[in-house]
Amino acid sequence: MSQTLPSGSLSGKTALVTGSSRGIGADTVRYFAEAGANVVINFRNKAPRAEKLATQLRELGVEALVVGADLTDPVSVRAMFDEVERTFGGLDILVLNASGGMESGMAEDYALLLNRDAQVNVLETALPLLKDDGRVVFVTSHQAHFIRTTPTMPEYEPVALSKRAGEDALREKIPALEERGIGFTVVSGDMIEGTITATLLERANPGAIAARRGDAGKLYNVSEFAAEVARAAVDPVPADNTRLVGDTDSFGGE
Repeated sequence: MSQTLPSGSLSGKTALVTGSSRGIGADTVRYFAEAGANVVINFRNKAPRAEKLATQLRELGVEALVVGADLTDPVSVRAMFDEVERTFGGLDILVLNASGGMESGMAEDYALLLNRDAQVNVLETALPLLKDDGRVVFVTSHQAHFIRTTPTMPEYEPVALSKRAGEDALREKIPALEERGIGFTVVSGDMIEGTITATLLERANPGAIAARRGDAGKLYNVSEFAAEVARAAVDPVPADNTRLVGDTDSFGGE
């Protein structure tokens, strides 16, 4: 995993990444720590992984706070940010990375609850802690970002629709964020090799990954995509608040 942000460029800053005990979230939080930021590792049910990651990151000389929270539970979310405030006093970067909806055994409205309602609640709960020059990044997929014009696999459609609904609800907050100087960027990526979502899609639709790789020419891996997410938290906010990662030729407009 290569350095993506200049060493020390985030010294004195604090970054929280939801769903950061593994995958894209874990690599994103590692990039922030390598750049000198104190970090908050959020998990739902992977406490040992989160603690192991925190131990590794503390060796870089930064503080790492591990906080378990069910993002669909407002009380749990409030408790998480109370702990962040007690530990760090405030927050400079919030990355809304956690998502889901393909898990088995969940209620019918779970995808919408997690990917829209919870995302908005996490942002609203974090707002009092966010510094006036802070940054918010929402992580999504091309399959969700372009769902209105480009059909996706039936197995993923409910998730895609719920993530797009979450993106839209968050975008409505942009004027209020901008009033405080807080930047907001959506990072949308093509199918990412090695993610849980890609694995579940492949299980439901064998050959899906290879087919998409063939159409796109290249698929980003977890570390490569996480680097784009981390950079989105420090690069200038695009005019349309959107950072597209990977091929988009197969997708229509938004």
